[in-house]
Amino acid sequence: MTAFLVGREARVRVATTTSLYATELLEFLADEFSEKQPGVSLDFMPVGSGEALRKAELGDACLVFVHAPSLEKKYVSKGVISGRRIFAYNYFIIAGPASDPAGIRDSESPIEAFIKIYEAGERGEAVFASRGDGSGTHVRELSLWDKAGLDPRGRPWYMETGSGMGHTLLVANEKKAYVLSDLGTYLKFKKEGKISNLELLYQGGSELINVYSVYLVSSCTGRERDLAVSFMDFVSKDAQSLIAEYAIDKFGQPLFKPAEGSLERLEEFWEMLAS
Repeated sequence: MTAFLVGREARVRVATTTSLYATELLEFLADEFSEKQPGVSLDFMPVGSGEALRKAELGDACLVFVHAPSLEKKYVSKGVISGRRIFAYNYFIIAGPASDPAGIRDSESPIEAFIKIYEAGERGEAVFASRGDGSGTHVRELSLWDKAGLDPRGRPWYMETGSGMGHTLLVANEKKAYVLSDLGTYLKFKKEGKISNLELLYQGGSELINVYSVYLVSSCTGRERDLAVSFMDFVSKDAQSLIAEYAIDKFGQPLFKPAEGSLERLEEFWEMLAS
């Protein structure tokens, strides 16, 4: 939670996907926002995208930051959220042990990589760690298995952690398992030395694009709603250059890319992923 106590304090409840919180991007943006809007308390609730959207439906949040277009579309249709602003993107990556027992490094697509992991798992040569929590990452993982024509759930080599990205990466590191992760969380944990057994084995391609959006919760009213809209405006407009430069000094590359300049293409990807 980031709190600003200058002047009259106002609270904005923000449900967010764990990757934006674990990488500290949202807290960084909140600190910058506080210079424009002092006296605001931004209360972040880091959960998977599925849980963030459920909190919105229950009225427990005023803003939601998510990266699961197929789930988002359902809640938009129900009138729970509205006003989508795509503000950033990066890519999912497939990490795993350096020995790469499934041989995914030379795969031509993430679908081929998942097929190789499945086959290696069936041979008893590989393990896969899934979030299994209904998050945006979990939804994308299941979509990739589906496109591969495979269902690993229930197989002995397929582990569902039922937890966030950070914990799932730690489990994958311990078990030397393959794992689908957002790039930002992977790079942060790798830099901190928490996942020394994992290497980035596959990245790139439109099938792994990871689109981040922010929505206003329809039930939110009053001053909280006004401030929520201000934060949405800030993140999707004024903060775009900040997102582009965030953490480059620490990781040697950006954890996220700003949506500015790529909105038309990102909207097309969002529609494709939502279908």
